[in-house]
Amino acid sequence: MKRTLKKRPIQIYLDKKQDEVLKYLAEKMGVSKAELIRRSVNDFLREKIPIDKDPALEIIGLGGKIGISDLSIRHDEYLIKIERKERIK
Repeated sequence: MKRTLKKRPIQIYLDKKQDEVLKYLAEKMGVSKAELIRRSVNDFLREKIPIDKDPALEIIGLGGKIGISDLSIRHDEYLIKIERKERIK
């Protein structure tokens, strides 16, 4: 079975002071430097793209009121049905 990484490796260069501060904070917080960097990237991205401005949220409500009460649970099944109908045409 092929194993896939959930995280993608990257390489960055930090100056000595940045590395020392990251090491100190990571030890103090009980996390790895990598985890601290991931959290910092997430904070930066949230600041640059506030949740209410996230382009992914623009799809909410595009279908209008469709009257399917279990759509949030069975969305994949409904999408498969739609895709199959489109292929038959």
